[in-house]
Amino acid sequence: MNEVCKAKNEIVSEENIYKDIKSLILNSRNNVYRAVNTEMLDLYWNIGKRLMEIQEGSKRAKYGKGIIEKISSRLTQEYGRGYSIPNLKKMRQFYLLFPICSTVLSELSWSHYLILIKINEENKRKFYMHEAVNSNWSVRELQRQVDSLLFERLAISKDKEAMLELANKGALIKSGKDLVKDPFVLEFLDIKENTEYLESDLEENLLKHLKEFLLELGKGFMLVGSKVRITLEDDHFYPDLVFYNRLLKCFVIIDLKVHKLTHQDIGQMQMYVNYYDRIIKKEDENPTIGILLGTSKNETVVEYTLPKDNENIYASIYKLGFPTKEELVNLVEQEKQISFLKD
Repeated sequence: MNEVCKAKNEIVSEENIYKDIKSLILNSRNNVYRAVNTEMLDLYWNIGKRLMEIQEGSKRAKYGKGIIEKISSRLTQEYGRGYSIPNLKKMRQFYLLFPICSTVLSELSWSHYLILIKINEENKRKFYMHEAVNSNWSVRELQRQVDSLLFERLAISKDKEAMLELANKGALIKSGKDLVKDPFVLEFLDIKENTEYLESDLEENLLKHLKEFLLELGKGFMLVGSKVRITLEDDHFYPDLVFYNRLLKCFVIIDLKVHKLTHQDIGQMQMYVNYYDRIIKKEDENPTIGILLGTSKNETVVEYTLPKDNENIYASIYKLGFPTKEELVNLVEQEKQISFLKD
């Protein structure tokens, strides 16, 4: 018996040592990557600065252009294609758009900045930079968020002060309203626009692409389950998806519809939210949030179905492809018209 315990302890000890060493190796690799990345960004920033200095002033612009071509040719011969004319111009743009070489810069890779320098609007560029850092977006995730017009979708209903906060700090999660986008973009699903599909197809696809869906939902979401049963006497109900948001400390129920949202859909969501608030949530947790996703909605129906002081149930549409700026402009105009009619 003692021999068995001794052998078991040796196995446990070996496993712990292995995990410790593995952790040391991974940490060391990450430190090396960060150091190399910081050095590379610092190099490109300083190259951009130097190139900018030779082109300052209109008289020197033509001279500077010729110099860049000659420098590129020599550097490419000696150090490779990384110093082509287009790349040198990107380094110059990098310096121009990020004139203060701060620690924030080194938290992203050069590939991140190649996406950011293509964004002309300063507030939008700053927003994506902060979000990429705060949410630890990969290059692919950053490009996806830019393509899905995330900044525009979040900015639709914000005033000037809120827009500046969005640009300078990224998306802050303070209330249920901050979790909602209109529209939600689900281009990653295996479902195309203008095709027939069922609600079960939509749910299965979202679970299959859960990582992408969590990225679209935003910060702090954890999946609790799908079709989590609610039993009221002899009746059973099954909300499509139940999440928990650790930032707001509350449950978030999402129901999916393949049609225009109706007052019955909203009423059903109200029941789900009431049930979770009265039965499931703990005293130290915040009220449950319900989000309905449909192909379209009637804003007036939504308004009159929900209480005046509603802060917990939201109705949004979803898109199976990237929206266009024109579509978002139309949404803004519709909201303005509805607000005008209310006044």
